[in-house]
Amino acid sequence: MKEFNIIGTCIPEEHYMVDTTSKLNQIIKLIEKRKYFTINRPRQYGKTTTIYLLEERLKKSKEYLMISISFEGLGDENFENSEILGKSLIRKINKMLKIKKFENLVIDIEKTQMKTMDDLSDIITDFVLKTDKKVILMIDEVDKSSNNQLFLNFIGMLREKYLSAIKKQDYTFHSVILAGVHDVKNLKLKLRPDENRTLNSPWNIAVDFDVDMCFNPQEIATMLREYEADVKTGMDIKNMSEKIYMYTTGYPFLVSKLCKVMDEKLDRNFSEKGLEEAIKITLETPNTLFDDIIKNIENNREFYKFIEKVILGNDKVDYVHTDTMVSIGKMYGIIREKNRKVEIDNKIFEILLYNHIIAKREREKGAVLTYEFRTKFIDDNGNLDMELVLSKFQELMKAEYRKIDEKFVEREGRLLFLAFLKPIINGTGFYFVESETRESNRMDIVVTYNMKKYVIELKIWRGGKYEQEGREQLCGYLESQNLDKGYMIFYSFNKGKKYIKDKVMVKGKEVFEIVV
Repeated sequence: MKEFNIIGTCIPEEHYMVDTTSKLNQIIKLIEKRKYFTINRPRQYGKTTTIYLLEERLKKSKEYLMISISFEGLGDENFENSEILGKSLIRKINKMLKIKKFENLVIDIEKTQMKTMDDLSDIITDFVLKTDKKVILMIDEVDKSSNNQLFLNFIGMLREKYLSAIKKQDYTFHSVILAGVHDVKNLKLKLRPDENRTLNSPWNIAVDFDVDMCFNPQEIATMLREYEADVKTGMDIKNMSEKIYMYTTGYPFLVSKLCKVMDEKLDRNFSEKGLEEAIKITLETPNTLFDDIIKNIENNREFYKFIEKVILGNDKVDYVHTDTMVSIGKMYGIIREKNRKVEIDNKIFEILLYNHIIAKREREKGAVLTYEFRTKFIDDNGNLDMELVLSKFQELMKAEYRKIDEKFVEREGRLLFLAFLKPIINGTGFYFVESETRESNRMDIVVTYNMKKYVIELKIWRGGKYEQEGREQLCGYLESQNLDKGYMIFYSFNKGKKYIKDKVMVKGKEVFEIVV
């Protein structure tokens, strides 16, 4: 029986998979137009599976011969000089030709002059002339060698051949596809040993790769339909695919991971509750994707501060693609652009980053909730007493943070509340920040606990008019969630302020609010 796969290449005969036909069609159009390009996407974004599926599609064509190789495992010894690199590449190409039963095209390394890049260029010319097919060269994991000068010389040679072939002065690959995290167009090229590195790219012939590799809800539904046909859980496929997308924005690894957890660890519970449990399990279980995200922010202090600003700041950060921090965040898949502003790519990454920042702050400054308090917030029915949670948070703020200023709240206020909330709901409850409602001086936190949902809005107090606007905004969101009660935390900086607790009715909704 098939299973959901989160490791390596997905095989249609063995794994439940999203139907990516439309994405493959877009890639094939680039190949048909003789384009060279780089599939540069973050880790575990489906690149290797896409390459496999593309190769399987092109196998059926009499027009193309696709040679797919990888630089995975190619050691430094392969880059000692042009001869060694050239022979390594030819061996990889020969291996693929034998697998594809094209023994007549295998290049005889022993009888071939292979000392320089020019020699390798001549070998490529002879090879292309020998076949009656349009040859596509696909190189995966180019990041493994992208900082090596010989590799840059190699793709510089491919660039020169491409330009010559366009003028009918050479023969070369019909299309070349590189795959990795980095965009090879942005690598620095040192043309001669005595030159400084410049931004003259050896790969500026490549077109932009604009294919959306994320899975949209309709695409996620194709995988769920195939699974449902086999297992018959009775799930609402449309609703489940939309909910999975809501939390993942279609990040391929996360989509498959959540489905795998619901299938294998939650007794095939494809419900909203099952999905929330799957998210909790995924966040609590180490995996290489999360390890990479944390490593990438911790290894670059400036980038950490940038992500912290995106996570904690009241005002959204402008998305400027030339900004180094934006480029790094996009390359690693941590951020995305929405309405020209920077957002964390998906809710799961956002929870991961909040949890990491909270843990780091508590390690450096001590825990916000320093006493065993959790059971006092849970009533006899196992439900969360959110009014008591807010009341005790108000007491904490009054006792410990009386003299905080506005800048502190903009920077730390929401983190303080999440740090207070997290140990209370830990292990049973679930929370996320609703990015759709995050605007200047406002943020909604959605908590689920024991099958009940709670919405808490955090807002800086600006006076009566804005106070009422905040309540109405909260009620609008409550209406969209089919909830009758919400919660508000106003951060006030007025001298002599009163730490108010109150219940008000707004547009038929009950709002419990506190001032801190």
